[in-house]
Amino acid sequence: MTPTSTPSEPLDERKFVVALARGLDLLRAFKPGETMLGNRDFVERTGLPKATVNRLAYTLTVLGYLRLDETLGKYALDAGVLSLGFALLSGTDTLELARPHMRTFAREVGAAVSLGCRDGLDMIYLETIRSETALTLGLASGSKLSMLTSSMGRAYLAVQPLDVRAALLAELRKAAGKDGAELVADAEQEIAAFTAQRCCYSFRAWHDDVNAVAVPFREPREGRWLVLSCSGPASSMGEDVFRDNVAPRLKALARRLGDTV
Repeated sequence: MTPTSTPSEPLDERKFVVALARGLDLLRAFKPGETMLGNRDFVERTGLPKATVNRLAYTLTVLGYLRLDETLGKYALDAGVLSLGFALLSGTDTLELARPHMRTFAREVGAAVSLGCRDGLDMIYLETIRSETALTLGLASGSKLSMLTSSMGRAYLAVQPLDVRAALLAELRKAAGKDGAELVADAEQEIAAFTAQRCCYSFRAWHDDVNAVAVPFREPREGRWLVLSCSGPASSMGEDVFRDNVAPRLKALARRLGDTV
């Protein structure tokens, strides 16, 4: 069992609680849009033995983080998970500060603007605001994106210390399987350009008809890295639009919210 989050310092196995990590792995097994998972799903996605999954699922159900549908023999996320999510969002001052600026940005650019942070080997949306005319995929708060193919993930990787970034890329390469080397190479090329661009792009990499740009900034109070991204349909918002119009505006917005590189 390895942690889904690579710390800036070496893992102290004496302090690492494996049972807790395994339980959280079960909760992370749910993907956006999924409502029910069975023990077989948990086993396949976590690699844990069936007996371990049974015990963990039972414990999480008792604690109110999972709910068992006895008719289907499957589990759904329960209110305990929701309360944790609300605690995170309500405790993020930057999110409250960002919302009005994001609404204005989305309206002026005619696209979707999102604020996200790292979640394991993915990036998770804390908030997404779309203009009324935005024609892009309907990702909402809680949605996850690949750190390798999304502009948000690439921007996050670009501001990490070299050793942390190398460890993350190694994990991402392994998790991506046979396509891992190619995906990491593409991400590294965009990360290398960050020094000059101060942002990262994803042109049709995450989705065939989605272009995006992302800018990282350090949250003033907690000091963690958050990432702003803007996405739109590649068919109507080409690369030049993002480089010449969207990126400069997004960089300016990031500077209003925190410390940028």
